[in-house]
Amino acid sequence: MISMLKIGVIGGNETVMGFKALGIEAFPVDNGEQALAALKYMTRESGDYAIIYVEENLADALASEMDRYKDLPTPAIILIPGREGSSGRGLQALNEAVERAVGTNMLGD
Repeated sequence: MISMLKIGVIGGNETVMGFKALGIEAFPVDNGEQALAALKYMTRESGDYAIIYVEENLADALASEMDRYKDLPTPAIILIPGREGSSGRGLQALNEAVERAVGTNMLGD
């Protein structure tokens, strides 16, 4: 039997509810500790997630856990802006991923 990989999102309630409406599994959290537990569940316990969106403001609390997966094809962990808007961390992470993949910063600053 072929298992379908999932897409999930971790963030504040206001951020994740829009994703839930699209059928994406939502993990609403109030703090970094809850976010870390959700990320560990998605990456270690379940292992069924191909893409995990994480609200940018949680990136510091999840940095060491996210670093474990930055060079692996799955899960792709993608930072997204929260309700407050973008801090620029998502774009910075994308630039770094592209640079690792192709050897140069093709997206510019």
